[in-house]
Amino acid sequence: MGHLSDKKGDLLARVKRIAGQVAAVERSLERDADCVDVLHLVAAVRGAVNGLLDEIVVDHLHEHVVKPGLSDEARSKGAEDLVTVIRRYVK
Repeated sequence: MGHLSDKKGDLLARVKRIAGQVAAVERSLERDADCVDVLHLVAAVRGAVNGLLDEIVVDHLHEHVVKPGLSDEARSKGAEDLVTVIRRYVK
């Protein structure tokens, strides 16, 4: 069981809210909503996803990089994993 399991309920609730926001974007596009309305909805989705990402990144840092007692190897691996994700997906 991973350390995220402690926050599983909160994380899943956030993901479900994001799914609802994405569904609202879809509905607005289907009904030919004004572009400004769609932009607001998409911006809200982006903010929600960024907030989720931030929370998981911080949790990863605490558990796999700065946690007291980690070996140098484990700390290095945790940092390397985070750099890989940031370089691949965060732009």
